[in-house]
Amino acid sequence: MAYDFLVPVADKVLAHCELLPPQALGKNIHIHTERKGLPVLANASMAIIGVRESRNAFEKKTGKLDTTNIRIQLYKLLMGNWNSTILDLGDIEEGESVEDTYFVVKEIVAGLLEEEVIPIVIGATQDITYPVYRAFDGIRNMINLVSVDSRFDFGMDDELISSHSYMSKIITDKPNNLFNFSNLGYQSYFNAQEEMDLMERLFFDALRLGELTADMSVAEPTLRDANLVSLDARAIRASEMGMSDNFSPNGLTGREVCTIARYAGIGEKVNVFGIYEMDNNMQSFQLVAQIIWYFMEGYNYRIKESPYINKEDFTKYNVPTETEQLVYYKSNLTERWWVEVPSLYTAHNKPQTTSLLPCTEKDYFDACDQNIPERWFKAYKKGYN
Repeated sequence: MAYDFLVPVADKVLAHCELLPPQALGKNIHIHTERKGLPVLANASMAIIGVRESRNAFEKKTGKLDTTNIRIQLYKLLMGNWNSTILDLGDIEEGESVEDTYFVVKEIVAGLLEEEVIPIVIGATQDITYPVYRAFDGIRNMINLVSVDSRFDFGMDDELISSHSYMSKIITDKPNNLFNFSNLGYQSYFNAQEEMDLMERLFFDALRLGELTADMSVAEPTLRDANLVSLDARAIRASEMGMSDNFSPNGLTGREVCTIARYAGIGEKVNVFGIYEMDNNMQSFQLVAQIIWYFMEGYNYRIKESPYINKEDFTKYNVPTETEQLVYYKSNLTERWWVEVPSLYTAHNKPQTTSLLPCTEKDYFDACDQNIPERWFKAYKKGYN
């Protein structure tokens, strides 16, 4: 079984836990240890998994990802008023080949998805997103992938899979379960014009770093609609990550990336959260730990709501435009917004169906000014469901 390949959490981490106060995460996480074995998955909410595979790194790694020190920094953080059961399943080491590692990642993540446990993947390189995506095969037909990254990671046509080209494999490989891909925080000078054109042709969403940091709340609807979130730590500015050579002077701040992680945690559709490409230094360990903490914090504030289920908790707004009649809903509880998207394809002799697309209040005001939001248009063209 794939779980047999999980390496227990290091004794160094367990020894550190002994010194922690009772409110610390390390005192409240069920840990995979050499002595006790794997914790029980039943009724768990989230499970941490380290993946130390780095052979497909675009920039070759000088050493293995130090998941031990990431755990030490994470475990010392204090819990909020949370009502969730958190597991730490340990690490997946390099297999005989990269494909072997991918297979183990896919099987373990798929097993957790079937148990309705959210995997938090701490990966050395972002190509691990590919086997995580493949874990949805047979579990969910179409998924929405959100990448927090300075690059789109399409790579060249003839390029083998790497941390800079895994998205090409996701798009082209069968079975194709990708419904939508959204990028948050791309930087134009890292992306070829052909990649930007491809994003447009496939009706994918992309938000430039400047647009994102001007108002972080614009990321919330995208993350609310995500099933899989992949965060490339290289999207964070170098000064926040310990001034490594692999990081850019421009990028997200620590506060901004933690905001994104919290939005991802709150998003009730998010089934997997992964963070990749971090460096082995104390500042990086601390920030990665805090990013994971904010995802866990967000998870504990999840609220499942829908204007199609509990209508009395929503206010409905009809907005006539020159071409469309847009219908918006605002939650009276959370003040979140949705807009209806009619299906482009209608079955014979059946009424046209509609779906709900998460949006912002600004989208509603833009529609009132006769400007149809771009995300609505792209969702409509793709036959959003």
